[in-house]
Formats: sequence, structure tokens, C-alpha cells
Amino acid sequence: MKGVILHGGAGTRLRPLTHTGPKQLMPIANKPMSLYALEALKEAGITDIAVILGTIAPEKVQEYYGDGSKFGVKIKYINQGEPKGIAHAVKLTEHFVGEDPIVVFLADNILKGGIREIIDEFKDSHVAAAIELCHVPNPESFGVADVKDDKIIRLVEKPKDPPSDLALVSI
Repeated sequence: MKGVILHGGAGTRLRPLTHTGPKQLMPIANKPMSLYALEALKEAGITDIAVILGTIAPEKVQEYYGDGSKFGVKIKYINQGEPKGIAHAVKLTEHFVGEDPIVVFLADNILKGGIREIIDEFKDSHVAAAIELCHVPNPESFGVADVKDDKIIRLVEKPKDPPSDLALVSI
């Protein structure tokens, strides 16, 4: 299994803090928030990781993580350029992924307790894909799942009229 960390996004809601670098490198408890994603993947046994870079100081991300060896992983960088959404970013990993299953992790999220249980549950299932969801009181602030008959039929980013209160958990 391979990991994909989406490290793009402009961080407009965190300005002026994000004028000088990616929001995902902002420290949370003395380490960059994206390091939590990398560590969660590693703790789940995933060490072959692609990092998708955006337009906000991608060189700072590469400088911090390098080839990944100092974190016990192997990192490949893929430039997305201008943001064109999560699906576009994932499509860019096609050659990196090959036929392997992947875990996609948004770099600006921190999940308490890691992701090993989620990965194990996915591996034990027979589904082609899974998306983690969470009930939230303000779904208009998140990507939200539109669910019909217990199936996700579409995902809507920050909808004015949310189809549900089920926010995407970023994995």
C-alpha cells in the first residue's frame, strides 16, 4: 500500500500567517501539521509516499522533508501547480501508484489515534474505495458527502446548502 499526502491549498483562512509558506508546514505542538499525516502513514506501515505540492512555497516542503529518509519513509514529490481539486491531485499519482492500493491524506488534518485501524478495516473489507466521514455541526465549512440509501453519491466542497452533516475526514 502506498500513501499520498495532499500538501497543496493556499491557506487563505489563515492569512497573514500563510503569506510566507504553506499552511501545512505551520507548527502544531512544535512540529509541522503535515508531519502528523506522514507519521500516521508510517505508523500504519505505509512508507512509500507521494507528496502533492501546490504553488505556495513547494521548495519549503521539499527542503523540510527531503527524500523522507530522516523520517523513515521514501518520498516522491509531484507538482500539481494551480489547485484543481482533490480528484485532479490523486490522478497525478497514477504512475507513482501503479496497481497498488493507496491511502490519500490531506496534509492539514490531524487525526487523533492515527489511521492504523482505518487501514486494517479497509484491508479486511472487499470494497474498492472508502471515505472516512464525521458528523459536524457546520457542514457548510467542509467537504460534505451526499448519501442516498447508505451510499455516497457525490462529494460537495463547502456547499451553501449541505446535503448532509457528514464531513470528509480527509482520508
